[in-house]
Order: sequence, then structure tokens, then C-alpha cells
Amino acid sequence: MTTSTPDTAQVRDAWESIASGFDEYVTPDTLRLGERALDRVDVGPGTRFLDVAAGTGALALPAARRGADVVAVDIAPGMVDRLASRAAAEGLTSVEARAMDCHSLGFGDASFDVTASQNGVTMSPDLRSGLSEMVRVTRRGGTVLVVAFGALTRSEFLGVFVGAVGAVVPGFAGLPKDTPPPPFQLADPERFHQVLTDAGLTGTAVDTVVWDMPFGSGTDLWNEVTSSHPIGAGLVAGLDTEQRAAVRDVLDGVLRERAEGPGGAVLHAEVNIGRGTKD
Repeated sequence: MTTSTPDTAQVRDAWESIASGFDEYVTPDTLRLGERALDRVDVGPGTRFLDVAAGTGALALPAARRGADVVAVDIAPGMVDRLASRAAAEGLTSVEARAMDCHSLGFGDASFDVTASQNGVTMSPDLRSGLSEMVRVTRRGGTVLVVAFGALTRSEFLGVFVGAVGAVVPGFAGLPKDTPPPPFQLADPERFHQVLTDAGLTGTAVDTVVWDMPFGSGTDLWNEVTSSHPIGAGLVAGLDTEQRAAVRDVLDGVLRERAEGPGGAVLHAEVNIGRGTKD
């Protein structure tokens, strides 16, 4: 079977379709991870900071809270609008949000001190093109920061979800195991290092951390997965109402088994935080 790479309009429309759910259900988790990622780079008052494939601002908002002058771009206008609304609600006047394709950034060379992307540019099958653009718009001596999922087998939230769908839907194929989907293309830290080096960065470092994700119910987990990426929404696109309810019931059962108290359960995901310097 052959697959084709979606064009820009298809990618934009796919992310646009989940923007509302992403903002409501996914952003709280991504903001917590973004804060941790920014602890690894020098971001403060006056820093010219670009968040690429920014979603609803997982890096942009924490950077602005630290005093940076932030530009955030995403291919989906719905994501950009929600990011801008969040910035306004916090009184973060230093945030500028624009709709823009990460493979063709509309900025001059060396425009930013720090260029960053969290589970953003790594979602693209053409990762190297997006990363090349990130390096291009970063000044010499500046930093490029990329946050990406670690091993697929260590993303518990996704594994639990796929298992629950499989328990309800006979013959459910799940995610491909031989070629992991784009969000996991930098799961191997050694490959991550190499990709950063190939992009022209020096002093590269990749840290593997654990992302704790709390879920109070099966519905919470359902919303997280189906709103976090078009792949997640696609996993359940063919399920009928009864099957969807049954999957949530299975998820409730798993979370009850994992719960350490009345607040639900915490699932974990391995995440790689990579960065390098532009010479």
C-alpha cells in the first residue's frame, strides 16, 4: 500500500479541525511541559523568541511570562487565534501570533535569539526542511530548541488509548509498529543529536524526561488523544456511538486500576528535549 504526503492545505485543515479541542483539553498539559523545556535555555527580558508550529502557545506563553519578545506561528489560523486569546487573557502584550507554515518562515535571516518548537516541527514528515528554516532565522550564537516525543512504547497515554480501542473493535490495527508516525521520528536521542548536527548546530544536547499527564476519567483521556493530533482523531473516526462509549468505559477501568487517590491516575510519556547553538 502506498501513501501520499498531504499538501499544505490538507495539513492546515486537519489541525484547524481539532484546534478547539486542542486548546481546551491539551494546552494545560503542553504548557507544563513547555515551562520545563524553557528551563534549559536562556530566555528573559529582551530575548527575541520564535515559537514555530506553536499550537496554542506551549512555549510562546511561558517565554512571554519570562519577559521575552515573542512571535508565535502555526499553520492553523484557529490555533493562532486561541494562542492570541490566551496571551491577551494573561496580559502578555509582548506576544505576536501569526498564521504561517513552518517550512517557509516569513522572517529574515538571524531574526531571533531563540527559535523553538514543542511537538510542532517534528509533526511534519519534512522535519529537515522545517528545522532548516528554524536555524536560518536564528542569529549566530543563538539557540534552537526542539521538544519531541520519545519512544512510542513509552507514551502510556497513547498506548492505553490504543489498547482500549482494540478491546472494543475487533481487528483494530492501531498505530504502525515498523515505521512510527511523524511525532515519534526523533524518539532515538542519538538520531536526534545527528539531525540537530546535520542542521548546522553545535554543542547539541538531548535530555530525556518524563512528562506526567493526569487524567480524572476515561473521557479526559479520550479528549486528550483525539484533540492532540489528527492521527488521534483518525483512530476513532469510524467508531459508532456505542463503540465510543465502550472505549471510554474501558479507559475508565484502566484509570481506576492506576489511580493512587480520588483524583484519577497519572500516565507518563517519554519526551526528548534537544537544543543546539548556531555558529
